[in-house]
Amino acid sequence: MLDENSFRQRCDAAMDVLKKSLIAAEDSADIEVDDQAGALHISFEDGARFVISPNAPVRQIWISALTTSFKLDWSDEEQDFTLAKTGEGLRPLVARLINHQLGGEVVELA
Repeated sequence: MLDENSFRQRCDAAMDVLKKSLIAAEDSADIEVDDQAGALHISFEDGARFVISPNAPVRQIWISALTTSFKLDWSDEEQDFTLAKTGEGLRPLVARLINHQLGGEVVELA
């Protein structure tokens, strides 16, 4: 498990890249992104909301979306936070969840 400083550095970098990608995606998709105290909130026109937040005590990034909680751990191999169940990295997973919510391939997070 990462120590707290290593987690914070990796998490801050991953969340910053994700935030920039999401803000760029606002132009092509009906989403609104808001940073609230380090947690990213993605709002949809139909009232749905996703929350992506660091969870420092367990060294994970948590995503609450589609009535499910996704818990991502740091992978040294992938150099990304990944979902163990699917092996997806943070941005590909968030893109998949957003596209599922929107009902089509609208968003690609680079």
